[in-house]
Amino acid sequence: MVGLDRSRRVVDGLNAGRSHVDDITDAEVRAMLEQGFRAVDEAQVIADAAAVVVCVPTPLTDHGAPDLGAVHAAVDDIAAHLSAGTLVVLESTTYPGTTDEVVRPRLEAGGLRVGVDFHLAFSPERIDPGNPTFGLENTPKVVGGITADCTKAARALYERFVNRVVEAKGTREAEMAKLLENTYRHVNIALVNEMSMFCREIGVDLWDAIRCASTKPFGFAPFYPGPGVGGHCIPIDPNYLSYKVRSLGIPFRFVELAQEINQRMPVHVVNRAADLLNDQGKAVRGSRVLLLGVTYKPDISDQRESPALAVAENLLARGAELVYFDPRVEDWQVGGASVERAGDYLAAAEDADLTILLQPHREIDLDALADRARALFDTRGKSADHPRVVKL
Repeated sequence: MVGLDRSRRVVDGLNAGRSHVDDITDAEVRAMLEQGFRAVDEAQVIADAAAVVVCVPTPLTDHGAPDLGAVHAAVDDIAAHLSAGTLVVLESTTYPGTTDEVVRPRLEAGGLRVGVDFHLAFSPERIDPGNPTFGLENTPKVVGGITADCTKAARALYERFVNRVVEAKGTREAEMAKLLENTYRHVNIALVNEMSMFCREIGVDLWDAIRCASTKPFGFAPFYPGPGVGGHCIPIDPNYLSYKVRSLGIPFRFVELAQEINQRMPVHVVNRAADLLNDQGKAVRGSRVLLLGVTYKPDISDQRESPALAVAENLLARGAELVYFDPRVEDWQVGGASVERAGDYLAAAEDADLTILLQPHREIDLDALADRARALFDTRGKSADHPRVVKL
């Protein structure tokens, strides 16, 4: 097994037994090396591969459109070294039609035909960073090929290390499955985020309402409010679907409204923070605010699309004095400038006018934090009831 990456740092690190991702330990990388794994940065290695799996980023452009630059580059490398009998699988999240309309023509340009000379399929990535229960092996793998034989080839590959493989009718259905999963989460998070904006005003503890609703054994799945959505999936993937829908001249109001609500949450958090400071007779300007947890989800180091950045930018714009603590982030920059990092978060909470819990990493003792913070604003609803704790 060979890993191809354009980053020399990543390649050298893997070959030295160092992991650069949260869910894979150094020990696991070393075990892979002992079993024959190696990392390279030269595309010629593709020529000897029986199967090539494409796992490259698919972000958005500055204008919110899909950015398939990394996919194009990867497919061009594969096309240049593609040989008969090879299986190519795209795992990168993208809009329905990409595998057939973008990847396939580039691979067939050299004369080989899909379904005859080589196989082509899509299989959405489903890893949930930091999830202690579900990983690659026990999360069902969806596969959809250009032809039935392509689907069978992809199934045979993944059945070697995944417990259950689910066949889609084709690549478009497999592509849509991934977007449906994350759009479902995106819309439902927006629903509870919007509820959080008015429940306080009508005297409702939304967290308790969710707890009660969650006892229903059918027809309900719990989602929770927060300071915004982050990561490489929820803030990004629904835009790929809405992009495709807009190209048909059809509005996709659910996704666009959910995006609007979720993007509004960091400002809502700052407004609530201003109210809490005002209750102490203090303005945001000049107040010392401690931000706890700046990654996009707990117990990982990934900061991609983290709402903490927007919260910090808004607080700084209003004149707050910021300090942060995150056990997994040694240096954090906002607007190109480093934010002061607290060495002892409990002491920092005692010193801060307001502490805002953005991500409840396991290293943060919430009970001790509630006891020692002057005022704690819990945007994740993880703290027990306490006189100095206010929940979103």
